[in-house]
Amino acid sequence: MPDRVVDYLVRAVSTLGVRHIFGVDGANIEDLYDALFDSEVTGVVAKHEFSAATMADGYARVTAGLGVVAATSGGGAINLVAGLAESYTSRVPVLALVGQPPTALEGRGAFQDSSGRAGSIDAVRLFGSVSRYCARVETAAQLPDSVVRAVAAARRGGPAVLLLPKDVQQAGVDTVPPFRLPPRSHRRDASGLTAVRAALSAARSTGKIVIIAGDQVARDDARDELARLATALDAAVGVAPDATDVYDNFDPGFCGVAGSMGHPELTADLRSAALCLVIGTRLPVTARAGLDDLLAELSVASIGIAPPYPPTIHATSTDLSITLGELADEFASTAIETRAALAAALTPLQVPAADGPGLRYRELVETIGAALPDGTDVFADAGNTGAAVVHHLRVPRGGRFVVALGMGGMGYAFGAGIGAAFARRGPGRTVVIAGDGAFYMHGMEVHTAVEHRLPITFVVLNNNAHAMCVTREQLYYRDRYSFNRFRPAFLGDGIAAMFPDLPAYTVRTPTELADALGRCLDTPGPSFLAVDCDPDEIPPFTPFLTTLESSRRTP
Repeated sequence: MPDRVVDYLVRAVSTLGVRHIFGVDGANIEDLYDALFDSEVTGVVAKHEFSAATMADGYARVTAGLGVVAATSGGGAINLVAGLAESYTSRVPVLALVGQPPTALEGRGAFQDSSGRAGSIDAVRLFGSVSRYCARVETAAQLPDSVVRAVAAARRGGPAVLLLPKDVQQAGVDTVPPFRLPPRSHRRDASGLTAVRAALSAARSTGKIVIIAGDQVARDDARDELARLATALDAAVGVAPDATDVYDNFDPGFCGVAGSMGHPELTADLRSAALCLVIGTRLPVTARAGLDDLLAELSVASIGIAPPYPPTIHATSTDLSITLGELADEFASTAIETRAALAAALTPLQVPAADGPGLRYRELVETIGAALPDGTDVFADAGNTGAAVVHHLRVPRGGRFVVALGMGGMGYAFGAGIGAAFARRGPGRTVVIAGDGAFYMHGMEVHTAVEHRLPITFVVLNNNAHAMCVTREQLYYRDRYSFNRFRPAFLGDGIAAMFPDLPAYTVRTPTELADALGRCLDTPGPSFLAVDCDPDEIPPFTPFLTTLESSRRTP
């Protein structure tokens, strides 16, 4: 059989180091799966295209490379949008290969037509809003240039989308030149870096420097360079909520998480700082809540792919491993102080005592953290669960920590954790921590983990509610009603019945948690743990705690 467009695409992603393509099969993408069968790239069928997109996202975050997702036309294509929106906002490099009806039927009533012709949905406009590059490949001759442009755009941070009509996928490519890996480029901002250097030098002579680091550090695989720069500057280091893994949580210079789930130590360090250096984050509201007044009074410099939302002295860097390494080398020769050996414990936010059923957030997260070996990847989902994990978990050394704060889509962690587990497939384990609300949305991806016997543990905090919404009803709407409490469900028992070979447990006490978690982590394949929690417990989330304090002061 002569080589086809789909064979070319599979070879291209293999050349890029990609070993898995995630998706859901269907008529207008089935030729791609046919090509995968005879290749070194594994096709992974998810239960839903949103989860397939988040698998590609998680795969990219763990490998610091490219994730690839494939979907058929119509509803399958449109189901990708929410997952790609997370990758777009969080600047995660993902390539989406999206099947389309044959070109001869576009605008002529084709089933699932999205050509934009004759009143049909326009897929280029739709995906253009959640991608750095989107193109409809009309002929085999257009393919090489389209793939190169798509990969280059994704590498700049975010999804790229190729729309592939079925007849084009089947077209021969005998006259098409072979795929060439496009070179990486690094944009150097010489004038911006000169200004940042001057600000750092001035601050070192007058006081303390505090760094707030973001997830671009992980995307650029620049953790070592960040650590070297922090040591050279004798800086305290805080992290954005979605970047708690970019700096050693056990280092004595670590001062906690910034923003709405943050720690008092970081705020205290900023109060006495001469300069705040923001690295690899735009400081969205979740990362700067409660800090705006402090940052307005401070000298603030920044380095990253895009400037932060607050005003700063900014230097653009598309590769922090290069930029931070150069700065670390420059300032190392004048480093003043060696760090102490041990890190002090961080001060947790004070939350009201809860007296409902189940375990408390702090207790259960700290129990989980104590059990996780170095190298564990942790994916946390949105809501009260995510807030508790961000605030209380000390991320294991050598592991990746991800919480989706770009779009905050519930259920993200299930697919993303599975993508990460495929990327690892060696030493180390992936742990997903999510609430029952997130589980109901996309938790059936457990099936994908079971099918492939992945080394992944799902920990679901079950409070029979959308608990963050319950908290909002209590604080902002006088607790007059609730649309967000559920009838009791027994998730551990249900999963155990669905998957008889899957180790599945339900725990209600700290002792049970430690024991069951140990068994889960010792299991070579997947495992599932349901933890009973209180839907009325208020999480360590600054906006809630500030509202609660204000209501107490109001007569």
